[in-house]
Amino acid sequence: MGPSLHFAACNRFEVAHNFLMNEAAEFATPRNPTPIELQKLSRWRVSTFWVMLIGYIGYYLIRGNLPVALPLLSREFGYSNLELGKILTFSELAYAFGKFTMGPYADRIGGRKIFLIGMVGGIIANFLFPLHPSIAYFTAIWCLARFFLSMGWGGIIKTIGEWYEPERNGMIMGLISVNFQFGGVLASLLGGLLIGWGVGWKGLFYWPAIITTVITVLSYFLSKSSPAAVLPGVRFGRNAGEKKSALALTSGASKSGVFAIMGKLFRVPLFRQVLVFSFFIHILRSFFLFWIPKFMVDLGMGNVNAAFSSAVFPLAGVLGTVALGWYTDRYAKEGNRSAAMWKMLLGSVITLLAIGFLVPFGLRYQAAIIALLGLSGFFIYGPYSMSAGCLSLDIAGPEGAGTCTGLLDGVGYIGGAVAAWGTGALSDAFGWREVFFALAFFSLVTVVWVFYMSLTSRKNALT
Repeated sequence: MGPSLHFAACNRFEVAHNFLMNEAAEFATPRNPTPIELQKLSRWRVSTFWVMLIGYIGYYLIRGNLPVALPLLSREFGYSNLELGKILTFSELAYAFGKFTMGPYADRIGGRKIFLIGMVGGIIANFLFPLHPSIAYFTAIWCLARFFLSMGWGGIIKTIGEWYEPERNGMIMGLISVNFQFGGVLASLLGGLLIGWGVGWKGLFYWPAIITTVITVLSYFLSKSSPAAVLPGVRFGRNAGEKKSALALTSGASKSGVFAIMGKLFRVPLFRQVLVFSFFIHILRSFFLFWIPKFMVDLGMGNVNAAFSSAVFPLAGVLGTVALGWYTDRYAKEGNRSAAMWKMLLGSVITLLAIGFLVPFGLRYQAAIIALLGLSGFFIYGPYSMSAGCLSLDIAGPEGAGTCTGLLDGVGYIGGAVAAWGTGALSDAFGWREVFFALAFFSLVTVVWVFYMSLTSRKNALT
C-alpha cells in the first residue's frame, strides 16, 4: 500500500472511530463530573447564559429600532398609520413564517448555531434598510430582517434547555426573558439618544447594527451549544435533572423527524391550549412593541420624549417576568402556572381601559398615561414570557424546544400581524381611544382563556 493510500485509510479509520465514540457517548449513561470538570462546565454555563442574555438584547437593538423610527418616517415621507402598519403587518407574518420553519430547524442543527445565523442576517438587513425610501422596499427588507431575527428565541430555548436542569425552568427562563424586555428598553433609549444627537432616521438603523456586530463576535467566542460540546458523556445540565417534559421525549427524540415531534406536541392538551393563548397575548404585546412611540407623538409629545417614554413598558415587564417565574416555580400547585397568569393579566384589562379614558385629554395626564403603560407592561410581559419560555420547556423539554417554541411563537405572531394592521387602520379611522378599548377587550378574552387553562390543569392534576 502506497503512502497516500495508507494515509487515506488511516484518515477514514479516524473519522469512523470518532463517529462511533460520539454515538457511544450520546447513548451511554452520563457519569458525574470531577471537581475540575464541574468547575469548567459551570464557567461555560455562566458564560453561555450571559451570551444568550446579552446577545438577544442585541437582537432587539436591530428590531426595536423601527418603532422609534416610525414617527420620523411619517414626518419625512408623509406616511399614514395604515401605510406604516403595512410594514409591521407583513414583517410580523415573515416573523411567524420564520418561527414555523426555523424553530424546528434549531432542533436539527443546534440552538447556538441558529442563534448566531439569525443575528448576522438581522445586521445585514439593518444596513440595507435605509438605502431606498419607499414603503414597498421598507416592507421587503424588514420582512427579511424579521425572518432572520425569528431564529433567536428558539435558539435560546434550545441552548438554555441543554445547560440547565428542568426543575429550574421557571426561574432561569424568567431571568433569561429579561433580555427582550431590557432589549426593548435599550432600543428605545438608544433611539431617543440618536434622535437627540441628530443622526436622522437612517442612523437609527446603522448604529444599532454596528453595536450588534460587536455583540455577535463576542457571542461566537464566549458560548457553547451544550455541556456535551465541552465534555461529552458528563452528567450536567438537563441530563442531571429528574423532572420530565410533558412529551417524555427520549434522548434520541431530537434526531427523529420534525413531523414526529409535531405529532407528539399536538397530542399534549397543554400545548394546544398554549397555542391559543399565544395568539391572544401576542396581540397585546405587539401593539406596545410597535405603536407606543407613534401613539405618544400623536398625543403631542416630541420624538425624543416619545422614544424615552416607550421604554417604561418593557422596563416594568422585566419585574413582571421575573416575579411570575419565581412565584410559579415555588407556589404553582402541580405545576399549574396558569392560575397565577390569569390573575396577573386581569390587571391589564383595567390599565388598558384607563388609558382609553385618558386619551381624549391628550398630554394633560401625561404622567398617568406613562405610569399606566408601565403597569400594562408588568401585567402583560410576565404571562407572555411564560408561553414561549418555561412553558415550552415544561411541554417539550430541550429535545423538542425549538419545534415547540417555533409553533407557539409562529401562531402568536400571526396575532401580532393582526395587531400591527388593526392598530394602524383603527387609529386612522376612529382614534387611539378606540384602539385601547379594543385591546382591553382582547385582554379580557385572554384572561377567560387562561382561566380555562387553569381549570383544565387543575382537573388533570386531580385525576
